Amino acid sequence: MSVQKDLLGKTDSGQNVSVFTLTNRNGMQVQLIEYGAGIIRILVPDKAGMLRDVTVGFDDMDGLQHRSDYQGAIAGPYANRISGGSFVIDGNEYPLVKNEDGIKTLHSGGEYTHTVWQGKEIGENAVCFSYTRADGLNGYPGSIRAEITYTLTEDNALRLHYSCVSDRKTYINPTNHTYFNLNGFGSGDILSQELTIFASTFTPVDKLSIPTGELRPVEGSPFDFRSAKPIGRDIEHSCEQLKNTGGFDHNFCLDGWDGSLRTAAVAKSPESGITLTVSTTLPGIQFYAGNFLSGIPGKDGIPMNKRCGFCLETQYYPDTPHQSSFPSCLFAAGETAESETVFAFRAD
Repeated sequence: MSVQKDLLGKTDSGQNVSVFTLTNRNGMQVQLIEYGAGIIRILVPDKAGMLRDVTVGFDDMDGLQHRSDYQGAIAGPYANRISGGSFVIDGNEYPLVKNEDGIKTLHSGGEYTHTVWQGKEIGENAVCFSYTRADGLNGYPGSIRAEITYTLTEDNALRLHYSCVSDRKTYINPTNHTYFNLNGFGSGDILSQELTIFASTFTPVDKLSIPTGELRPVEGSPFDFRSAKPIGRDIEHSCEQLKNTGGFDHNFCLDGWDGSLRTAAVAKSPESGITLTVSTTLPGIQFYAGNFLSGIPGKDGIPMNKRCGFCLETQYYPDTPHQSSFPSCLFAAGETAESETVFAFRAD
């Protein structure tokens, strides 16, 4: 096991951005960067023992800064959408940045994604990224100290540990926004890759992709992934929910959530033999099928076309500030918002 630190490049403002490369005894390799505290590469052995980069995204600062759709990055301090671009805490309204359609907030305006975090090696198999935001930035209350620790294990698992503490009562809901393609970057679409999500309900959305507040059973609908099926099997179904979002881009409510680490989803490529198992302590997972990728150039200039990658973003449900029936992610001053997510890989 080893960690190597190098200079990736500089931001437009001249800040140095380091890249950390973690390698285990199986040859699995993970590259992490200070910009967005993100993942830019995960090399995993396939069923033939050949390494494939199973992440879709960028490998240079130009792409990360100017063409990003959150590929690989941490989104936060509140990931996903907040309706109306505001919320209320203890009777005080906080207007937020409205960075989607000018009427709602998405991923906190990209704050965590476009920040240079401070990276630090932790032993031979982990890197911790830290960042303290200013109170009121993008409208969010609280100076939040955030730490994201990535640990690579010898059994080909990447563990993400989130720890965030604010000096004011506030909503905290970060996630990692990696796009996966288990056949490897540049290999085409992900429609034949199989997915299981351990959720009996999901949160339907309106035409603005805002949850309606309903927890709808997946049974009998295209949203039933309780048994493995190809991602593309139902993605063009004519139901209203898929029309609203151009394909799958919905939060699934994980069965049996109790705050413990539980399996949330399993994805597999029949072609490469690579399986990804996602576990989390959080109550929800956003399955996004890359509906809005539009050919922007990524690694080695290869275009990222529609549905060339999928996301499994572990989270509290979207728009929780406006949905009292959803699990709450409102944390008191000094209270630690802590969670864990694991991306585990195998090939057979």
